[in-house]
Amino acid sequence: MAAIGNLRYRPARRLAQLYAGLVLYGVSMALMIRSGLGLDPWDVFHQGVSERTGLSFGTVTIAVGALVLLLWIPLRQRPGVGTVSNVVVIGLVVDATLPLLPQELPFAARVALLVSGIVANGAATGLYIGARLGPGPRDGLMTGFVARRPRFSIRLVRTTIEVTVLALGWLLGGTVGVGTVAYALT
Repeated sequence: MAAIGNLRYRPARRLAQLYAGLVLYGVSMALMIRSGLGLDPWDVFHQGVSERTGLSFGTVTIAVGALVLLLWIPLRQRPGVGTVSNVVVIGLVVDATLPLLPQELPFAARVALLVSGIVANGAATGLYIGARLGPGPRDGLMTGFVARRPRFSIRLVRTTIEVTVLALGWLLGGTVGVGTVAYALT
């Protein structure tokens, strides 16, 4: 098995898998945004910040990802090529995809976008994490914290982080709805 970030083992396949996953992740985010039925916790936060600042959703995603990477420093986490790529690629793809999706859709089409977005998000996560080129910045924050403080479970740390960003995002005007619940359950 290849070490995280080690590109000596099957680099072309792993890079292709990484970037396919990151592109699919950005598309899945755009699908969930256009559904208007609720977003995952981090995207509720991204949307709230986007609405308050006037910056595009993708720009906020990139900026938040970069800020989260700064939180890795005291945790002594090292980003991989996949981590840095995650910060940039997903934000660019979501901004490129949103204008391609219609804004006013009937409810059934919005549900289809939501379900497609959630399924695509799961597949995308499996692809980019499976490439073993580094976790996303938000996942690395969670695992880095648990590595430094092993008395806390991953479940507790992840739940605490996600509830916090969800609440902040909601207070900033991000969309919380049935999609948020469906994402959490799936």
